[in-house]
Amino acid sequence: MKLLREILRTFKSVIRNILFRFRLTTGKLRVLPDFLIIGAQKAGTTSLYNYLEKHPYIWSAYSKEVNFFDLNYTKGINWYKSFFPSKLLKFLINIFTDRKLITGEGSTYYLLHPHVAKRVYNHLPNVKIIVLLRNPIYRTFSGYHHSVNTGLEYLPFNEAIKREEERISQEFEKIKKNGNYKSKLFPGLAYKTRSIYVNQLRSWFEYFPRNQILIIKSEDFFRDPQATLNRVYQFLDIPKWELKEFKKFMAETGQKKIDEEIKTYLSKYFHPYNKELYDLLKNDLGWDN
Repeated sequence: MKLLREILRTFKSVIRNILFRFRLTTGKLRVLPDFLIIGAQKAGTTSLYNYLEKHPYIWSAYSKEVNFFDLNYTKGINWYKSFFPSKLLKFLINIFTDRKLITGEGSTYYLLHPHVAKRVYNHLPNVKIIVLLRNPIYRTFSGYHHSVNTGLEYLPFNEAIKREEERISQEFEKIKKNGNYKSKLFPGLAYKTRSIYVNQLRSWFEYFPRNQILIIKSEDFFRDPQATLNRVYQFLDIPKWELKEFKKFMAETGQKKIDEEIKTYLSKYFHPYNKELYDLLKNDLGWDN
């Protein structure tokens, strides 16, 4: 039985490799994405992407997080295109059905990485961009637990957030100087930094007009996912599609509640950044109430 499982695992690996090489060799014949979900991490992006790919007009990428514009940019645009459907498929669907085909991916490091907005603009100036923003206190807490679960973090939460700057500042400077530098610590330990949304969005607003960027409050999405999907469908210019089930993806389980003293510290820390964000978006997201 063990030998059979090993044979099946090897067979699947060989098939995956063959299919990837085929997609790679046909990269020039494939489309680029129509939309990107760029973040934020631990804000519901995986759930949103999985809900969207059930729409009959949407053809999902071969991987939800392709991470081309941040971690794999040196592999070239044809490598990136290998994750998306062929131009022929899109043409046939458009011709023989009453629907169009659109595709996209969701990589949450895109929002934070200092070089990604410019790279995306250079390759995809008309792409539609979706951003989910979660209350920074709970996103920070959730991001910390994610790093603990992946084995990157070993410090307790209160110490990790207070030592964040000294742990990541040099790594971030290296990334700013060299956009292809890959850090083991950034963004994995950038808990508060990833939650300062105003700094990240300003970079994207430098390159893209506001009507190409849809901002979604995660709490609204969690409370009424269908209403949020309807907003996204309208943004992507596709018909509404009702889902019967809203399974949670990457849901947080078994986490302790955040300590009230730390919560107060984070509330004060994020308050000025939240105010700047509300001014930038001309929308009070209500996280300070």
